[in-house]
Amino acid sequence: MTHEKFEGERTLMRIHIGESDKWHGKPLHEAIVELLRKEKFSGATVLRGVAGFGGSSVIHTDKILRLSQDLPIVVEAVETAEKIENILPRLDEMVEGGLITLEKVRVILYRSAKK
Repeated sequence: MTHEKFEGERTLMRIHIGESDKWHGKPLHEAIVELLRKEKFSGATVLRGVAGFGGSSVIHTDKILRLSQDLPIVVEAVETAEKIENILPRLDEMVEGGLITLEKVRVILYRSAKK
């Protein structure tokens, strides 16, 4: 898969969800990554947090004494504002509880790994 030149002004989208969140029986973060790939986003990264809390104010942590089954997950993607705006209605359907943020970023380097 090839991508257009990817430098300059772009938008960083962060999707904050829980590890136990599902979409049609599949982990939500996996479903989101699959959607972004299908929509030809240039890439996505899933980050697993060690602790956090959301709207419920319940702390989720990876500490042994309080091992959580719902650690925070962040899916990040950098793309054109237009592509991100087009995908937001689908994400609105998929994310029942969470937070999506957008911010402008300046891409200075994007290079595929050489094989």
